[in-house]
Amino acid sequence: MAAITRSDNTGNASRRDLAYVLAGTVIFFGFSATFELSEKVLALTRPWERYQLDELPGVLLFLAAALSWFGWRRVREARVELARRMALEKQLAETLAENRRLSLSHVRVQEDERRQLARELHDELGQHLNAIKIDAVSIRNWTTDKWSEVHSAALTIIDVTNHVHDTIRDLLRRLRPVGLDELGLTAALEHLVQNWQARNPATQAVLKMDDNLDGLGENENMTCYRIVQEALNNVTRHAHAHNLTISLCVRSDSAQRERIVLTIADDGAGTSSTLSAGGLGLVGMRERVEALGGDITIESTAGQGFRIHTVLPLHASEA
Repeated sequence: MAAITRSDNTGNASRRDLAYVLAGTVIFFGFSATFELSEKVLALTRPWERYQLDELPGVLLFLAAALSWFGWRRVREARVELARRMALEKQLAETLAENRRLSLSHVRVQEDERRQLARELHDELGQHLNAIKIDAVSIRNWTTDKWSEVHSAALTIIDVTNHVHDTIRDLLRRLRPVGLDELGLTAALEHLVQNWQARNPATQAVLKMDDNLDGLGENENMTCYRIVQEALNNVTRHAHAHNLTISLCVRSDSAQRERIVLTIADDGAGTSSTLSAGGLGLVGMRERVEALGGDITIESTAGQGFRIHTVLPLHASEA
């Protein structure tokens, strides 16, 4: 509809300009006839006949016609070039949309694989480890005062089983956020930040969230969670911050479209290097956000901390 309106406006402007040209021509003809401009020009140029100045009006007329032809050729070339560029822009937009769909599909497949792997680790391997531990505990209880070597072996089995249990539990947390499917994004982020705070008591973390976040889609939940998870890892490894603030809310933009706004800021060491060439964690953040049609801004200055500002369209995966 907007394209049709622009085309109509362009056509009206062309007709108006053409009317101005015709009206100006008629007015100039009347002016020339009234003051006999041709006769006056001829009288002025007659003394300079040897320089052929009386031929100047014809030459100027030909020059005007030639310039008109030149302008027409340039306009036609400009139209061809404009049509070609519009076609290329359309093709580029389609390619970008396809890349975004592929990125979103890749993220979805990756999370599905992680969910399946987490389920297998929990259901299959976890049950067998529990069975091994139960048998080892039974052997330990039976052989307390009888066979010291068997008793020692049972204790070793129990220790190894506990270690494998802890390893699997850590893998499950990495593969699939604890409570995200059952309890929602709010509880999962609270659990993530609480565990991180326990391991990093020197940094005071503050988590601010709206009350209406549990209705978000699967991809939005995972994207927000993974961004917070990666940001916490970066703070642990590089920032050496004393304060960390995480804010997650739903806001409406100027067009009254709802957006998910996630902001993570710390007062750590920061960096003055080019962030676009950062590590794989930052690249992964950007790929996830762009796959959902969102925008992520990463800002940092040496000595002034690190700030990640992410804006995601609400229900982008359904769109």
